[in-house]
Amino acid sequence: MTTTFIASRSIPKAAKAAVSIVTSDAVEAGIAGVDAKQLEAAGFEGNGGQTHTWPDKGQVRALVGIGAAADVDTNAVRAAGASIGRGFSRHARIGVALPTSDLDAGAARQAVAEGLTLATYSYTTYKSDAKPTKLGKVDVAGASGARAQAALDRGAAIAAGQCFARDLVNEPGGDLTPAAFARRLNAMAKSSGLTAKVWDEAAIKKGKLGGLLGVNRGSTNPPRLVELTYTPKGKASGTLALVGKGITFDSGGLSIKTGQGMMTMKCDMGGGAAVAGAMSVISLLGVKAKVRAFIPMTDNMTGGDATRPGDVLKIRNGKTIEVLNTDAEGRLILADALSLASEAKPDAIVDLATLTGACMVALGPKIAGLMGNNDEWISQIESASAATGERVWHLPLPDDYKKHFESPVADMKNIGIPQGGALTAGLILQEFVADGIPWAHIDIAGPAWTDAGDDENAKGGTGFGVRLLADLASNFTKP
Repeated sequence: MTTTFIASRSIPKAAKAAVSIVTSDAVEAGIAGVDAKQLEAAGFEGNGGQTHTWPDKGQVRALVGIGAAADVDTNAVRAAGASIGRGFSRHARIGVALPTSDLDAGAARQAVAEGLTLATYSYTTYKSDAKPTKLGKVDVAGASGARAQAALDRGAAIAAGQCFARDLVNEPGGDLTPAAFARRLNAMAKSSGLTAKVWDEAAIKKGKLGGLLGVNRGSTNPPRLVELTYTPKGKASGTLALVGKGITFDSGGLSIKTGQGMMTMKCDMGGGAAVAGAMSVISLLGVKAKVRAFIPMTDNMTGGDATRPGDVLKIRNGKTIEVLNTDAEGRLILADALSLASEAKPDAIVDLATLTGACMVALGPKIAGLMGNNDEWISQIESASAATGERVWHLPLPDDYKKHFESPVADMKNIGIPQGGALTAGLILQEFVADGIPWAHIDIAGPAWTDAGDDENAKGGTGFGVRLLADLASNFTKP
């Protein structure tokens, strides 16, 4: 069910639950109409994560804590919205009152809509007894004007884009083949004001995308590459290129993964899904820049003619790679996509990929690794990260590490030494970005998937990167 958000002056009587997000300062000062002794007895102090509920004249009333007023930001409001979504999804209609704080009212409304939508997401395609949320309407109290409604609509749209990405990631790899993935994005483009170009196997061969073809050799499903283009009305403020890894299932190829290691490998197209999710909402956000997306798609399988360790692939830009580990395949298909993106001569490029387990070892399951060749561009991405709560950490790309992937038979190997694998992968990708183009790589191997639903995430694909990319495109300036 799609939840509709309504900007209202106050919470209507029709709402089955009336929920107020409150700061600890407000609780200490006293909340009108709420018995302070009742809150004290319940141990409710307005801290983040606390909820207090009671019946009142046929309505459920609730307080959701958000912590000190001085600490209230969009991430805290989003988390509170998620808590409300999880706790009140059985009601068809609820009302929400936002906390009193210095946070911009529009930003708060956007964040609460994001949190509520994301927390009530469930993937039910294959469930015989699916129980999706019953929540159809949410009245957000405080103002009822066009600006208030626009902020709610923006939040709901961005969250819907993230849920679209989640659906793609959660789809089994045997069903979301490259051809099926491309069809889904082509349909999305038609409904989202984008133009789409789908490269089939013949076009990929003609285009000399040797990395994509090499990874695909072990598969019975032919590869695809999808280009999506958003063109703003009027003069564009610049051109941004997004690149997303689209490995629809990763067995590791002949360098095969363990059974345990394959269990979540349908999520190896999480970067491509995030790019697609962001592109699905860009026209709704009124982005001023032209945005182009490049998503290469294949599975990585073990068929009779699969790429062998020691084989050499020639990438679109003419550089060659000796493949010594077929499970380091994401960088091979991204090499072609980054070459294509560079040919478009954008003002900046960012790629997202579930690329290395090494990044997860370094940063854990909730923080993405960020690397790049331009400090100003890195700063824009870090700002988008801070605003959206999708956390990144800047890692280096040391020039002297390039010696670790030197090859005696090709321009480079696709792996380096056992240590610093995330940095090696970033350095290899940098070889396929044209000189002079600001570029950043975001390794989302950790946060693209969760085995334990929390905050705004359900178990499975998270859609990590959609909010970040949407914010980045909305505020893009040429680095």
